[in-house]
Amino acid sequence: MNAHTQVLTVAGPAGAIDVSVDLPQAAPVRGLALVGHPHPLFGGTKDNKVAQTLARAFVQLGYATVRPNFRGVGGTAGVHDNGQGEQDDLLAVIDWMRQQRDWSADAATLPLALAGFSFGSFVVSHVARRLAEAGTPAERLAMVGTAASRWQVAPVPADTIVIHGEQDETVPLASVLDWARPQELPVTVIPGADHFFHRKLHLIKQLVVNAWQR
Repeated sequence: MNAHTQVLTVAGPAGAIDVSVDLPQAAPVRGLALVGHPHPLFGGTKDNKVAQTLARAFVQLGYATVRPNFRGVGGTAGVHDNGQGEQDDLLAVIDWMRQQRDWSADAATLPLALAGFSFGSFVVSHVARRLAEAGTPAERLAMVGTAASRWQVAPVPADTIVIHGEQDETVPLASVLDWARPQELPVTVIPGADHFFHRKLHLIKQLVVNAWQR
């Protein structure tokens, strides 16, 4: 992502998890952020442009930000598990993040942000659910291109940031509205944006940063 990105390996339930870490240049670290990437069977990786854009937003906000590769992608062990084993992997990465005292002496208690794009939004929604059930809820979620037409995305907290493209050809906007409506969850629509937000990435970063600062 930039000259300061670190590529590391974290131990996970199915073996090694390949992660990229970006740390804010200004201290102190305000929180931890985990970003889930799009579907690995369709070319999705942690280096996807939307995933990187979400990471940049959280780094700007002062969060130590981690982008793992899902199972079978890059240096991550295992095979695609339809989002089930991937949840376990993200929970393992979160445990590892909370042990990184080099980032912050308070890493174990820093607020945790979760973000996901497309398939990553589906996985992250269930990770958030499991954290809440365990009594350790995430601070807030940011979901982009939420894959509501393809997977059973879990309900999310009322302050979740949901961003979608008006002209998304992969996940129709109507599907996201159908998912959000029973939750009375606002959806921010970027006019003219497709699923991958070509030429609209700067708006994703701006929306996340502005929402977080408010």
